Amino acid sequence: MDRRQTLGLIGATALAGVVGLPNIARAAAPEMVVVVKIAGIPWFNALEAGVKKAGAEFGVNASMVGPANVDPAQQVKLVEDLIAKKVAAIGIVPLDVAVLAPVLKRAQEAGIKVIAHEGPEQEGRDWNIDLIDSVKFGEVQMEKLASEMGGKGEYIAFVGTLTTPLHNVWCDAAIALQKAKYPDMKLVADRFPGADEIDTAQKTTLDAIKAYPNLAGIIAFGSNGPIGAGNAIRQQRLDKQIAVVGTALPSQAKPLIEAGIIREAVLWNPLEAGYAMVSLGKIVIDGGAITDGMDLPGVGKVQVDAANKLVKADKIMAINKQTVDEFIALGL
Repeated sequence: MDRRQTLGLIGATALAGVVGLPNIARAAAPEMVVVVKIAGIPWFNALEAGVKKAGAEFGVNASMVGPANVDPAQQVKLVEDLIAKKVAAIGIVPLDVAVLAPVLKRAQEAGIKVIAHEGPEQEGRDWNIDLIDSVKFGEVQMEKLASEMGGKGEYIAFVGTLTTPLHNVWCDAAIALQKAKYPDMKLVADRFPGADEIDTAQKTTLDAIKAYPNLAGIIAFGSNGPIGAGNAIRQQRLDKQIAVVGTALPSQAKPLIEAGIIREAVLWNPLEAGYAMVSLGKIVIDGGAITDGMDLPGVGKVQVDAANKLVKADKIMAINKQTVDEFIALGL
């Protein structure tokens, strides 16, 4: 090889190195994957947008995955895949804290940081972040349902699954308030699962209408629960007799809210939740401090319970006929 060829080869090699620099930089970015309860529903589509927005702003290769069905075993498999992939951090919105605990502990043992959302009791996580006070969240919805029912009558309650942690905490708080403050209201059956799936909630509501002809209210914790319940009530033309209150996205719930079937939806912003998980995850990946009163990017000031590894903000939103368009305009 002559001198000209040698110089050309060196130049080409150097150029290839320069061209490859962006790819190297991307490869060096820490990867965080958020595992949600179920993929493809509007709530988690919105959360995914927050995850990706935060990833772009904080230099994190951030993404979201979820099972095709509401199945804790599928969540475990997704986490196992991420352990094998050696990601820097895993976000988790748990379906079953007991089922997930062993695999999340294995993730931690592998040096992976774990950030939970809606999982304050989840073992095997570094921190849990929520944008609401869980007891207040349940109580606010029961107060609205009681108001719509005139403080008396029969009602039923939905949760996503009987093992979904915060859904059951909210439901416990709501029922406790009803028993203490509204003794003329009656929960006529044990809480029903299915609030993460419209078809399940709709079918269960139709069955409940037949089983409890005096049914006057439904409270649903899970973003598809009020939609499914509302569809059933509209189908049976019972919007004047049965009030629905629960967690739901404004854009999804708007037709039922405007029809007076969903009397009010109560929630926090899932875009902010996704953003907050990645924001907190980046701090933990970098070894930063999590302190009470800190300003968490995308959330604002937060309360920190260091002993229990809990981060909390109070960002409850009420969605009704007066506010639904305002929240839809925000992308919800």
